[in-house]
Amino acid sequence: MVTIDNRGGKSRIPFSQRLFWTVFLMFMGIVLCFLLFQYQRERNFAQEKLNTLLNNYNYLLYKKCQEIADPHAAVQDFLSEIPQHDLRVTIIDPYGNVLFDNTETDSLPNHNNRSEVQKARVAKEGFSIRTSETTGIRYFYSATNINNYIYRSALSYDPHVQSSLSINKDFIYFFLLMSGLFFFVLSKFTYSIGQTISKLRDFANNVENDHIPLIDYVFPNDELGDISQNLVKLYHRQQQAKNEVAMERDKIVKHFQYSKEGFAMFSLDGKEILSNTLFIQYVNVMSDSHVNQVEEAIYIPELNPIYQFLNENIRSPKRNRKVLRKSETIDKGGKIFLVECILFVDNSYELSINDISRQEEESRLKRQLTQNISHELKTPVSSIQGYLETILSNPDISDEKRRFFLERCYSQSSRLTLLLRDISVLNRLEEAANMFELSEVDLKQLITDLLAECSREIEEKGIHTIVHLPATTVVQGNQSLLYSIFRNLLDNALAYAGEHITISINCYKEDSKYYYFSFSDNGIGIPEGQINRIFERFYRVDKGRSRKIGGTGLGLSIVKNSVNFHKGQISAKSSPGKGVTFFFTLKKQIQTNSPQ
Repeated sequence: MVTIDNRGGKSRIPFSQRLFWTVFLMFMGIVLCFLLFQYQRERNFAQEKLNTLLNNYNYLLYKKCQEIADPHAAVQDFLSEIPQHDLRVTIIDPYGNVLFDNTETDSLPNHNNRSEVQKARVAKEGFSIRTSETTGIRYFYSATNINNYIYRSALSYDPHVQSSLSINKDFIYFFLLMSGLFFFVLSKFTYSIGQTISKLRDFANNVENDHIPLIDYVFPNDELGDISQNLVKLYHRQQQAKNEVAMERDKIVKHFQYSKEGFAMFSLDGKEILSNTLFIQYVNVMSDSHVNQVEEAIYIPELNPIYQFLNENIRSPKRNRKVLRKSETIDKGGKIFLVECILFVDNSYELSINDISRQEEESRLKRQLTQNISHELKTPVSSIQGYLETILSNPDISDEKRRFFLERCYSQSSRLTLLLRDISVLNRLEEAANMFELSEVDLKQLITDLLAECSREIEEKGIHTIVHLPATTVVQGNQSLLYSIFRNLLDNALAYAGEHITISINCYKEDSKYYYFSFSDNGIGIPEGQINRIFERFYRVDKGRSRKIGGTGLGLSIVKNSVNFHKGQISAKSSPGKGVTFFFTLKKQIQTNSPQ
């Protein structure tokens, strides 16, 4: 069986088969070496046994030659006493000359070059199996050196001698049987390992592909199976813990996203870990320079005490592994912010920015709301009533004056109608937001159409507009409310910022959920003491000028509530002579029943 390697796409042999063949081949190699060794050992033993027998014959021959002077008679007598009557006998002198050979061959050459003779000269005895150069017959030679004379016996290497030199092959059959048993046991063992590894591989592939296995893996009842089963159990426990941690983390993230304070968490090296949308908005309200990235917040001059606190305590040996806290109150842009920094044991830290002026502002708005509505409604009603009383009390009034008074009544009634309409929009935003229809709105096209509608007034006042938006800026929201955001901001700039100014509409950041906008002008600006009140209903910075220009005093309040409807936040900063900048966010996709 060959599997495909998912990492390289190449075929490979499974581990169990590689283990089996590696161990088996090593075992067979050892067995083969042992068989060869044992075979040679048995063969040498058989040859040594025959050599010992022939050596004994050589000593017997030597004794016969000592007893009988005639070599021929001594040999004949010797052969008659032993069972091997066909034994070849040779006597060689110290110089290698053949003194006697019972093959009755004449003029035998010098035998000192024979291998068995050479061995006997050196080690007193020697043997060899070779073909005789004299007779051409293959012999088993055994030579013995006695007093420098070589007594040599030889048996013809016939089947009888070969059988006597044959080895016992029982050990071969024994090892073959053991090899078969080893093959069977090893195959069962490696098969079990292979099954375990195969299941572990299947489990790992499911984990890698995020297919959490629902089946229970059954492993063999052995140590490897126990380890594998524990690994699967540990994975499921780890997944359960991971899911619980992810759920808790999601709760924390949601909490900070919907929190009423700006929040950001940073790693040891100052990199953003987590932040919400309010944080960057509050930082931009506090800072004189525009801040685009969360990591840049700590470097603004207003947060210098926090920056110094972190520099003094991060990696400081005097900390003694304690969690430290630092708080600063910052009054900027007509708002009061409470900035808190917590430095954790691992030198990561978090910053929170809380607008502590908001509660007071809301309380003041509620107190003034009834008074403002009464005042704003009283003005046009009183004007209409005064003009009508003048007409009724002067029946002889000229047609020209009567027409003038009626036109003024109509103008005040139109203003009253606009006022009631804006109040109705605000009430719907606060009390019946789910009644607004949602659709996909192309903000880039919306702003283009808006600038085209107001092009005449823009040209008359010599205003330059700059728009920086992504190629695709689509929001799922309410068309009329999105239009009212940009229309009221533009009308506000056209009415109060002055002439020959620059108006910039910029989408300076985008993430997976929000668009981040800035709407700014370089006009006359708003005093810092009043900037925090411009979103109040009926609040006017210059009441006398506002009355002349017109308007209901609800435009920026509608802008704020429309931004809130689209799950965003809005803030503003300004100073005299430097214009006004509005920072706001719009969620890309909203649900009217989701929390703001």
